[in-house]
Amino acid sequence: MKTVHISLKSINDVKEFVEITNRYDCDVDLSSGRYIVDGKSIMGIFSLNLTKPIKVDVYSDDDAGLLGDIGKFVVE
Repeated sequence: MKTVHISLKSINDVKEFVEITNRYDCDVDLSSGRYIVDGKSIMGIFSLNLTKPIKVDVYSDDDAGLLGDIGKFVVE
């Protein structure tokens, strides 16, 4: 499992993030506070507080491709 934090600032960012995660055959969870949603669900992501960074957990031994593709959303 690999954990990063991302920021999704617009509707287009959320749409692009979901499109990217759906290309991969691994589980992706997003969490904000006490809420955890599927990273492949656009409706789930919109239920989170998008004004703050979101924690992303990628459950895969080969996560480099996915992490590279979502790199533009990653925050320190």
